[in-house]
Amino acid sequence: MSPSPPARRLRLGMPRRMFSQLLLMQLTIAAGVAVLATGLFLAPLSHLLDDQAMRRALAIAQTTAAQPQIAEDLQSTPASPYGPVQAEAERIRRASHAEYVVVMNMNHVRWSHRDPTKVGDPVSTDPSEALAGKEVMEIDSGTLGRSARGKVPLRDAHGTIIGAVSVGIEYDSVRARLIHAIPGLFAYAGTALAIGALAAYLIARRIQRQTRDLAFSDISALLAEREAMLHGIREGVVALDRRDRVRLLNDEAQRLLGIGDEAVGRSLDEALGEGRTTDVLAGRVTGTDLITVRGHRVLVANRMPTDDGGAVATLRDRTELEQLGRELDSTRGLIDALRAQDHEHANRMHTLLGLLELEMYDDAVEFVGEVVGDHRATAEQVTEKIHDPLLAALLVGKATVAAERGVALWIADGTLMPDRLIDPRGLVTIVGNLVDNALDAVAGTPHARVEVALRAEGRTAVLKVRDTGPGIPADRRELIFTDGWSTKQPPAHGKRGIGLSLVRRLAERQGGSARAGDADGGGAEFTVVLPEALEEPAPGAQPVPAAGRDLVSAQEAPAGQGPPLETSLPNFEEDSR
Repeated sequence: MSPSPPARRLRLGMPRRMFSQLLLMQLTIAAGVAVLATGLFLAPLSHLLDDQAMRRALAIAQTTAAQPQIAEDLQSTPASPYGPVQAEAERIRRASHAEYVVVMNMNHVRWSHRDPTKVGDPVSTDPSEALAGKEVMEIDSGTLGRSARGKVPLRDAHGTIIGAVSVGIEYDSVRARLIHAIPGLFAYAGTALAIGALAAYLIARRIQRQTRDLAFSDISALLAEREAMLHGIREGVVALDRRDRVRLLNDEAQRLLGIGDEAVGRSLDEALGEGRTTDVLAGRVTGTDLITVRGHRVLVANRMPTDDGGAVATLRDRTELEQLGRELDSTRGLIDALRAQDHEHANRMHTLLGLLELEMYDDAVEFVGEVVGDHRATAEQVTEKIHDPLLAALLVGKATVAAERGVALWIADGTLMPDRLIDPRGLVTIVGNLVDNALDAVAGTPHARVEVALRAEGRTAVLKVRDTGPGIPADRRELIFTDGWSTKQPPAHGKRGIGLSLVRRLAERQGGSARAGDADGGGAEFTVVLPEALEEPAPGAQPVPAAGRDLVSAQEAPAGQGPPLETSLPNFEEDSR
């Protein structure tokens, strides 16, 4: 025979299910509270009943001693079972339901007693305090057993103590009242326990539904896994309550938003300040994959409401993707510009070949000289006005793109920007975005023209970009600087509505401003003021006079010079019109 399997050992302990644990704990607490409350009530109840019995005995004794006839009879009649003192004392005892009413003289001799045979005998307890003029309440044992007693002095008409009155309340009646109260008390305690058990069951059932009957160990493991997941993923997670206060921030959200743990418990407006990022996270701007800019980062936000009225928002960093997309757009534009230059160069070569075939050598020499001279004049004109190489290269490249789109790009009179920029890349970003916006606005319009004005006023740089487009309505001049706002279809790589927002942010970061208005003669005019954008000039430096107004076009741009420089510039070329 094979050995029988060992008997399974019975283990007693806490159940594993949360529902059972909560119910058992709450029932234990409710039962403990009921027992404790019953005990705490019974203890003072016993003392209260004793005190009531002693006070009742004292009151009967005081009432008996207050009758002057008893004092007179005590002095004028002998102690007798049939005397007037015994008769009056018994009447009072029966009326008050006392156990005994004893009247005694100064020699401790009874003039009355419940048992007539004991009249004339000394009392069994010491009445010295009452005979000394004190009123006494006590629980004591006598000839009739344990009783609650009250003793008072008995005085004659002159106030002289001539004896004492002792009244007893049977202690068994006091105990009977206490025992009689216990069943009712237990009934109340049982009712309270039943109500507590029902409430415990309902609470446990509700928690069971909310926690899906998970054990405490399962919940603890889930919390640990959640913490590891939230702080390990490369997406920002922001949990909000129903009042848009921050409940949770993971590490990535703190990095993307530039805030720390001090934001937990505060509202979004307090933690982040006013702006589109706050509006998106708070749900005041609705939609999916909403673009917002926080500092120098381009973020994509999504918000999902929760059952408790709060929400969970996720943030993705698209800064690098946006940069790659804009560089791709810029590269495409440069390819188109190079294609246009190649086409124009082919036309010039065909013209030159025709002149040579017709043996018009003088005209060919003159034509070549004009083309080369125009190229040199354009490079010299731009560098005379814009001394910063990055900014100059950007404008020459943009001029080529503008010419390919049929737009004239002008450098305004009075333009002069020395090579003392503290943040030339930031100004390149601002100029590039504004010029691209202007080119898009005037594309396809007759006599399309964009004018750029740059000047230095001490250490302040002032930029103005004008166009001959349809202009911007007055009610939208602030809206166009909002993250994600645009009137055009998004490009293939992402969303529009970032460029002008970045322009304003870059300006405000340097303590400046960016605003939109109407240009003279129609169209829009953007003005950017950057205080302290230039370094102090070197001692003895001479200002360079500005040239007159120049037209920069693709025909004048040096072949291969403008566009290649533009591709190396860090630029956010997104439109927000």
